[in-house]
Amino acid sequence: MADVLTSSEAARLCGVSFRTVIRWVERGQLQAYRLPGRGDRRIPVADLRRFMRTNGIPEPAELKKEMVRRVLIAEDEPNMARAIGRALKRDGFETVTANDGFQAGLLLHSYKPGLMTLDICMPRVDGFSVLRSLRENPLPFACKVLVISADTADRLEQARALGADEVLSKPFTNQELLAAVRRLYDEG
Repeated sequence: MADVLTSSEAARLCGVSFRTVIRWVERGQLQAYRLPGRGDRRIPVADLRRFMRTNGIPEPAELKKEMVRRVLIAEDEPNMARAIGRALKRDGFETVTANDGFQAGLLLHSYKPGLMTLDICMPRVDGFSVLRSLRENPLPFACKVLVISADTADRLEQARALGADEVLSKPFTNQELLAAVRRLYDEG
């Protein structure tokens, strides 16, 4: 299944007419974007899943089955990146690693993760710059950000203020990491 759906595909999954889906979008209840030139709407799967949960619409098995749980790990310390990746892979997540914020920005668009773990202190482009960029240029798909850093509590709160969905202080246990990642994915 694609990362985005047409209005008709979303309607089929919700068990309603495509006109109902259009009304949801026009009322601002369901997130969608228009294709340039044609005006056709595309609905990100993550936004449809969130809408269905919020409105008590049962999620069809085909939607659950096809969802790939991708995580982009933005971490410059190789041992930490490997440890995060190992824990996530054991829990069924697909991962890719970026060594700095610049590479993370590139991978966000090609990999399209549902979640990114983000270290604050990285070379070239730091985590704060990535958060500012995401706020100024929102992604066309849903992606949560879990900041993982050994930085001070004030700097972790600054990351929240810039748009991080959650923060996790280093050092942490695999259980704490997995709980945070699962929580963010379940909020989807």
